[in-house]
Amino acid sequence: MFTGLVQALGAVRAIEARPNATRLVLSLEGWDHRPDLGASISVNGCCLTVAAADIATEPTLAFDMIPQTLAVTALGRLRVGDRVNLEHAATPNTFLGGHVVLGHVDGLAEVVGLSTAGEWRVRLLLPGDLGRYAVDKGSITLDGVSLTIARVEESARGTVIDVCLIPETLARTNLGARTVGDLLHVEADYLAKLVARQLEWLKSR
Repeated sequence: MFTGLVQALGAVRAIEARPNATRLVLSLEGWDHRPDLGASISVNGCCLTVAAADIATEPTLAFDMIPQTLAVTALGRLRVGDRVNLEHAATPNTFLGGHVVLGHVDGLAEVVGLSTAGEWRVRLLLPGDLGRYAVDKGSITLDGVSLTIARVEESARGTVIDVCLIPETLARTNLGARTVGDLLHVEADYLAKLVARQLEWLKSR
């Protein structure tokens, strides 16, 4: 699992088509974490497995993205030079500064509004029925970043949420580069999903 606190920004160095997967190669841009092969890394909020690593020259990590991953995420839209949010898996000694994040993308949220006057506020349309997990002051993960929901609204298109980005978040993540129409990985709060599932089970009994 992860905590949603981005530790570094990586850059897409190569995207290679392979027989059974698409290989994503990232340069680490000063990140000093050196994971073992098979380790889990959150890449824009999607848990990927390290398939190869080149530490001796320019530090890079490679991940194999299978068709299922490409079908349910926006990773297939990445291009060489794009920057991605990186976080290594949490350990029992990790400070839980964000919230419990599994790295399992629930869907793609669309940026429908952006304001940078006074404070940096982003409005997003949540996909499907994910709005039922969104509450004011609740937690949500966007492209791997643990954020607090500032407002929840219901619109004709579905549930729209506002999140506010502080200068520290803008400096340490790629969220400041997002524009209206962009799609972000969204993972709803795991505890909210667990409670909702239990309530559904109780009602069905």
